[in-house]
Amino acid sequence: MLYIIGLGLSDERDITVKGLEAVKKSERVYLEAYTSILMVPKERLEAFYGRDVIVAHRETVESNSDDILRDADKIDVSLLVVGDPYGATTHSDLVIRAHELNIPVKTIHNASIMNAVGATGLQLYSFGQTISLVFFTDSWRPDSFYDRIKENAAIGLHTLCLLDIKVREQSIENMMRNRPIYEPPRYMSVNLAIEQLLEVEENRKEKAYTEDTIAVGVSRLGSDDQVIKAGTLKQLLDVDFGQPLHSLVLVGSRLHLLEAEVLREYAVDLDGLNLVLKRDYGIDK
Repeated sequence: MLYIIGLGLSDERDITVKGLEAVKKSERVYLEAYTSILMVPKERLEAFYGRDVIVAHRETVESNSDDILRDADKIDVSLLVVGDPYGATTHSDLVIRAHELNIPVKTIHNASIMNAVGATGLQLYSFGQTISLVFFTDSWRPDSFYDRIKENAAIGLHTLCLLDIKVREQSIENMMRNRPIYEPPRYMSVNLAIEQLLEVEENRKEKAYTEDTIAVGVSRLGSDDQVIKAGTLKQLLDVDFGQPLHSLVLVGSRLHLLEAEVLREYAVDLDGLNLVLKRDYGIDK
């Protein structure tokens, strides 16, 4: 059996009982280590699970999936995924490959940012399409996400923005020379995400959002030191959200009174937030 097991959001204790049982009986255990990160090192997982954990980088999962699937028709193999197993399409590809090899697959789900974002007080059924923001470079500043935000905004829905991480990335020079040298890990902050969003809006000028759009920045959601801060994009621009991982929500115009009440609890500037709620969202105290 191939088990694909969600680890949840924070540390080694977030695994489900069912997931832990599968790990303990697996002969090989892999940790997918590039679509997201856990907030503890793999050694903490090994100590808690009682199994060696093999870190599976992007090339392992995407290009060398046969290494993971080897003998999985005869023994139990587990692939550990931060959050929920199907937060990234990569894992769907692995399932298809396993089925082609007549390997049984069992998925064990867990919490992910896609549902834990409800901790912001925003109602999950009021979210529209989720978008991903990548690091801009001098020559590559993609804005395809903007149309998805605009579509969500047109019907008043919130937009969850997943922020880029760069793990085990090569420079163009090292890639061209086929040198296995990797850049230091980078994790996009809420602050940089807002800078890039406002840059794209300045270029597009279609008002999918403005610097006065209310947003919620979160970091390390699900951990004991999680941070949730609400305000306008301009207000959040200079807020310190601390260590990764960060995410950002753009709040839609169909904001419910109860949602607004929770946002006030997380406001970085309550008076300023109330002003925008009344002026732009039609919500008074």
